[in-house]
Amino acid sequence: MAWNKRDIKAALKIPALFCGFIIGVHIINVLTGMQLNIFGVFPRDIYGLPGIITSPLIHGSFQHLFSNVITLFTMMFVILLFYPRVAVSSFVLIYVLTGLSVWLLARSVFHIGASGVVYGLISFVFWLGIFRRSIKSIVLALIMIFMYHGYFAGILPNQEGISWESHLLGGLVGIFVAFVKKGEVEEDEVDKPYDWELEEEEKEPFLPRDAFDKTKEERARENYFDYWNQDDTWSK
Repeated sequence: MAWNKRDIKAALKIPALFCGFIIGVHIINVLTGMQLNIFGVFPRDIYGLPGIITSPLIHGSFQHLFSNVITLFTMMFVILLFYPRVAVSSFVLIYVLTGLSVWLLARSVFHIGASGVVYGLISFVFWLGIFRRSIKSIVLALIMIFMYHGYFAGILPNQEGISWESHLLGGLVGIFVAFVKKGEVEEDEVDKPYDWELEEEEKEPFLPRDAFDKTKEERARENYFDYWNQDDTWSK
């Protein structure tokens, strides 16, 4: 796969803007003391429904913020660069379905932070490699294991101050979205036929197909008539 500067810039632009917005929200929260935590997901309560959209934008501390933003930026860049055909729709599905599943199934506390979306994106890239089995997707899946294997501990229950439900449910949503998108392959994942698989009519034969089916006299006679049938043989 070959990328030009425009492809890389495009894949960097959206993650940079989105992560910059999240950082800006946290800075405003700290400077103004607005206590934006109340806009997190509060499960099974109508008041907590808007948190499906707003909770990934809110973080409890700068440590919480940057631990999520760095990985979020990386994963968004990866899917936009390697899977541009499904990147935006997959991100939106992971974002919304993770928040919705937390609202339906998690503990009745405020859940904030983008970690659920991060787990969803990591899971998505890994399982897309399992489902598609193209060279590119398998390599990316192996990179996910190498870089983020430590994240598996985040899905263990009863971790104080951590929304392990967001991590677990985000991971499950990532598997679901990878399964849904497995058939929407990129151009570089489509198998191209080799020369010997092309149809015969697309190839020009080196010799006429009937070269060995005619006698010398028959070929001479055809050449004779072809010569006299040419338009420029007769004067006008």
